[in-house]
Amino acid sequence: QVQLVESGGGLVQPGGSLRLSCAASGIIFRVYDMGWHRQAPGKQRELVAIITSGGSTNYRDSVKGRFTISRDNTKNTMYLQMNSLKPEDTAVYYCNADGRSIHYGDYWGQGTQVTVSS
Repeated sequence: QVQLVESGGGLVQPGGSLRLSCAASGIIFRVYDMGWHRQAPGKQRELVAIITSGGSTNYRDSVKGRFTISRDNTKNTMYLQMNSLKPEDTAVYYCNADGRSIHYGDYWGQGTQVTVSS
């Protein structure tokens, strides 16, 4: 019954922006660490950004200064604001809810496609 649903992906030109959303249900959202991961064709899935239940954030170096992760616990939703997009940002972006620190589960959404191309 846990469900993570990503939205907001699409096609954008280099230098453009997108805002991804992840709507969660079936979990106590506020106690989960949340994150965005991405997977490009032929490559391993990689962590993009995390935001803990306490609100601490971290980003992989390649997106620092361009992406901003946030969460709204009243809406059970996490966001990823992506600015100054580059072709190398092209990937399927996945939402992750990680409750392992409190002995809950680790859950994934189905992903949303982001394509950065001219």
